[in-house]
Amino acid sequence: MTPPPDIQEKVPFIESFLKSQASSVIATAVDFAVLIGLTELLNVYYVHSVAIGAAAGAIVSFYLGRNWAFRRQDGKLSYQAIRYLFTSSASLFFNTYGVFLLTESFGIQYIYSKLIISFFVGILFNFFMFRYFVYR
Repeated sequence: MTPPPDIQEKVPFIESFLKSQASSVIATAVDFAVLIGLTELLNVYYVHSVAIGAAAGAIVSFYLGRNWAFRRQDGKLSYQAIRYLFTSSASLFFNTYGVFLLTESFGIQYIYSKLIISFFVGILFNFFMFRYFVYR
């Protein structure tokens, strides 16, 4: 039985995981470009650059998640955006604090700290929140 035209079927787990990770790579590329550009070219304090880069990546991530990875255009945009904002805010905190902690406590260069933290936050937090909370 096919769902009514206004209700979309949930994307299978593996497909949504792979597409979500691909979306994350694209969003992360935007995030890193902004982070490095602001920090290295404009001499913005790296912690501020992390936050601004994460915000730019979040916009790209929301668009790709809604329209491609999870295909949930049937959900009300404003509700998804609010849930995404909540999830992104938590992710922003985890990323920013995590990069700060690794960089300041362990002397790891901020770019490497960002790679490590982005990997763990993306897989262990973002994917599950997107699949089961934002684009449910």
